[in-house]
Amino acid sequence: MFTIESLHQPQTLSEVKQLVEKYPDITVLGGCGFLKLSSRKIPVALDLSRCELEKIHETEQHIEIGAMVTLRDIEKNPALNQWFDGALPKAVSHILGVQFRSCATIGASVYAKYGFSDILPALLALDTQVELLRGGRMPLVDFLSKPITRDVLTRIVITKDKRRVSYQNLRNAGADFPLLNAAVSKHDAEWKIIVGARPARAEIAVQASKLLTSSAYGTVDSGTVAMAASMELAFGSNNKASAEYRQAMCQVLVKRAIEEVLA
Repeated sequence: MFTIESLHQPQTLSEVKQLVEKYPDITVLGGCGFLKLSSRKIPVALDLSRCELEKIHETEQHIEIGAMVTLRDIEKNPALNQWFDGALPKAVSHILGVQFRSCATIGASVYAKYGFSDILPALLALDTQVELLRGGRMPLVDFLSKPITRDVLTRIVITKDKRRVSYQNLRNAGADFPLLNAAVSKHDAEWKIIVGARPARAEIAVQASKLLTSSAYGTVDSGTVAMAASMELAFGSNNKASAEYRQAMCQVLVKRAIEEVLA
């Protein structure tokens, strides 16, 4: 269990910004799901639970998700279940149990850029932007490519469009971390293929996505595209699966996702 010497609970983002500037090494508390497993001694901690970031707001053009929204909130939210073939609720529904999902927050899940993340492939398949307190708003793909800096993620903004999405994952057990996951989306004629838990962080298979986009309607060879994605991306080994196994399963998951979107 971690310990905290000084805890700050601001009520506005202006106060949060002042604290971040005053304490460069401040630790932002999310759902603390993984922090509870550590034995860290935290000098200064920042709790965002009073900053009204725990809501999902739907506008005419976007769905805005506050950083303190829990994964369980995403799983149950009517708008997210209606849009994008319910890919986001489906992705988070595989994460451990309901008790954990009721604590873990979307802001911490995205900001930490976990390699085993279920939510990142699904978000990358959409037109997603993140809003940072100091860094401003940027596309999620740009945020993931940057090194982690001292900042605070305040919300996630998803454009409401009519894209079709499929999320797939492979696990040894229902509540285990994924061995591999994948998401595929189609918006108008543009396709995106994302593979995560490689075990590295989720990444867009750019060339395979272009190959699929350039395929004439009705002539999509999902097997060939899936193989191209598996050859384009790098895979690694850990105690859950080998790189060779992940590469082979990538073809299976991507092919399955493409065919689900087509259907």
